[in-house]
Amino acid sequence: MRYVAAYCLAALGCSHPSVKDIENILAAVGIDCDAARAKKVVSELEGKNLNSVIDEGMGKIGTMPIGGAAPAGSSAATAAVKKEEKKEEKKEEKEEPEEESDDDMGFGLFD
Repeated sequence: MRYVAAYCLAALGCSHPSVKDIENILAAVGIDCDAARAKKVVSELEGKNLNSVIDEGMGKIGTMPIGGAAPAGSSAATAAVKKEEKKEEKKEEKEEPEEESDDDMGFGLFD
């Protein structure tokens, strides 16, 4: 990931970043650069529009399921989640709001 980030930073300054550009950026923040990895990033992105690559990746990320969502057809898991949500709602209804206190633990604004 650091090599891709360094490539993106280098792309801000020039249109076609090189392995040397990535090495310089990583060295500036004290990270040793693996030339093979840097070369791989440069070769994979060579000749491509970086903004197009990022847009394409964002589209792919948008279709990925995230979190602990239950797979389709898992009614037992869904029912358990709904049951837990109902319990939490009942708890919240029972709690009474606490009165705000003017006591600032002995500290005042102008003391």
